[in-house]
Amino acid sequence: MTERIGFIGLGLMGRPMARHLLTAGYPLTVFNRSRPAMDELASAGALAAHSPREVAEQSDIVITMLPDGPDVESIVVGADGLQEGVREGMLFIDMSTISPLTTKHIASILEPYGVRTLDAPVSGGEEGAKFATLSIMVGGSEVIRCSLPSSSRPSRKHSCWVQRQASHPTSF
Repeated sequence: MTERIGFIGLGLMGRPMARHLLTAGYPLTVFNRSRPAMDELASAGALAAHSPREVAEQSDIVITMLPDGPDVESIVVGADGLQEGVREGMLFIDMSTISPLTTKHIASILEPYGVRTLDAPVSGGEEGAKFATLSIMVGGSEVIRCSLPSSSRPSRKHSCWVQRQASHPTSF
């Protein structure tokens, strides 16, 4: 079965990243504060959600790519937020560049629901997002990173260093 992916944050980085998932054939549900970015991806085959909660309800994996920590936290715990639609076994991947304290706080909110979390900020800018050449620094438990679903594994050359409970570089 193909994992259903949700993507929240369709700005300069998120929009091309989400488009790559669509191009690879993954079922994709998207949400963004502004409608034009969602409409663009919906015309390419994505499902446009009305809320972060709806993204969670439609997805096995939810990826966020947002400007800062308060935005990520709001998407998770705000009205109609992810927290209201998550279920046990889901994977939440935050690719925003935010404080580790905020990341740990969000993980502590989702953990009681049985949601696995990864902190995966990126480097490479808009060009890296467009050409799928981002470097991704992944932090989370070793068990999660070693059992990532196929949608989270790179199709390009990559290298990975894994150590429990620490962020280490992963280049794609």
